[in-house]
Amino acid sequence: MKNKSHVLLRIIVIAAMLILVVAAAIECANGKSLAETAWSLLPPVIAIVLALISKEAYSSLFIGVVVGALFTTNFAPVAALDAVVNDGLIAAIADNAGIFLFLVLLGIIVALVNAAGGSAAFGRWAETHIKTHAGAQFATFILGVLIFIDDYFNCLTVGSVMRPVTDSHKISRPKLAYLIDATAAPVCMIAPISSWAAAVSSTAEGLNTGMSGIELFIRAIPYNLYSLMTFVFIIAIILMKLDYGPMKAYEKKAASGDLSALEGEEGEVINPKGHLLDLILPVVVLIITCTIGMLYVGGFFGVDTSGCADYAGDFVGAFGNTDAFVGLPWGGIIALVLTVVYLVARKVITFQQAMECVPKGFIAMISPILILTLAVSLKAMINSLGAAAYVQDLMFSASNFLYSLLPAVIFLVACVLAFASGTSWGTFGILIPVVTAVFPTDSPLLIIGISACCAGAVCGDHCSPISDTTIMASAGAQCNHLNHVSTQLPYAVTVASVSFVGFIVAGFVQNVYVTLAVSTVLMLAVLFCIRSIEAKKA
Repeated sequence: MKNKSHVLLRIIVIAAMLILVVAAAIECANGKSLAETAWSLLPPVIAIVLALISKEAYSSLFIGVVVGALFTTNFAPVAALDAVVNDGLIAAIADNAGIFLFLVLLGIIVALVNAAGGSAAFGRWAETHIKTHAGAQFATFILGVLIFIDDYFNCLTVGSVMRPVTDSHKISRPKLAYLIDATAAPVCMIAPISSWAAAVSSTAEGLNTGMSGIELFIRAIPYNLYSLMTFVFIIAIILMKLDYGPMKAYEKKAASGDLSALEGEEGEVINPKGHLLDLILPVVVLIITCTIGMLYVGGFFGVDTSGCADYAGDFVGAFGNTDAFVGLPWGGIIALVLTVVYLVARKVITFQQAMECVPKGFIAMISPILILTLAVSLKAMINSLGAAAYVQDLMFSASNFLYSLLPAVIFLVACVLAFASGTSWGTFGILIPVVTAVFPTDSPLLIIGISACCAGAVCGDHCSPISDTTIMASAGAQCNHLNHVSTQLPYAVTVASVSFVGFIVAGFVQNVYVTLAVSTVLMLAVLFCIRSIEAKKA
């Protein structure tokens, strides 16, 4: 009976989406444009709903891209096909070639470390030092917080390092993916030296705020409730041994040995010559070379890629001027070469075995590269439809009668826009200029509004199945992407709900200490209520 009701619900939802697409076609036939209207948000909604219903990401994203292309071209089939191929897929591959290269490089390094027995050695070390289920989760959380320089780098590095540890303590891959995702973007958003800080500060630079972009970012950190409350949430659920929603079922399966890892995932190569340093050294070298690479691209050592010398010797300025899509592959290539030299020199693997890891690393990253390509293509369609302008108009309308509530409204709008578009950077790129236009420079609500915008962007990105960070977290944990999305959503929504109330409080009291205290107490109270409800179900 339950299966029949699920099938019926799916049919109703798909029929409703088809009706909406037909209605949009009729609008176009009557000479009306779908750009900068509510219709502009329909393609990502269709992709997300189909993904959640079908549990299949590739076709769902592609259908979203096709619908977006039809909307953009007023349902002209040839023009729509051209938009899908040229404006969507080809542009997505070209614009993200740098991060695709970094993914492959990282995949190869992980394959090398596994072949050398480094992961197995780390697992043996962890068995003697990390002895509890909670300890393995805390170790994952702490490592995620420490790697604050970039979210992509965070997701893939933490995943590759901690998988052997969490596997040995029977922590499910969806839970690992959540811990990775929840400490990737949130920590980058409150770290003054990170690619995210650079993106926010560069967006805010030159706007009428009365301060520099980086100063605005730093002053907004204490009010970034979603990031801060996510950390409170993680620590609390680990200490309380609490899981709920779909995650609870996966954790129960993990306790019996089914970790819900990707099908066909190869087991670790157990190399008896492997040593703990065979994992630690490549990771440390990767962190150092990627940091140097991002500083180099940003012009710290003289000139940047455009020949500008404005940021020579300026650490923060160079990070603000860097391009992670160039800097990360720059560091990744050096780290890969040094890793091969080190492992071959140690004679833990031969040069031929090292070269066999190259295709293995590429194969391991095919799924995230495909999903990322389709997700970026969908974003291109959304941008063509002017969804940003539609949301901006809504924001200005709300500012006329919801002044003290506006931080909470900004948070919600940023959540929706980031969820639908799958991009937090694009979201605060759109909304920060709007926020600075709404609030005067001497208003305390300016800082709170910027924080709400950044927090909402992280939250929506965290929840969205088409977000690149969410995709990277799935890749890092070697977890089915839709399993990660479905298990993470209730946790993210819980934190988002508390953050929303926190921004209401912030809008009225305009005191960071009161806001943080109220939000933290509310977060813990909600979790105790959930634990009580779960106990009654048991």
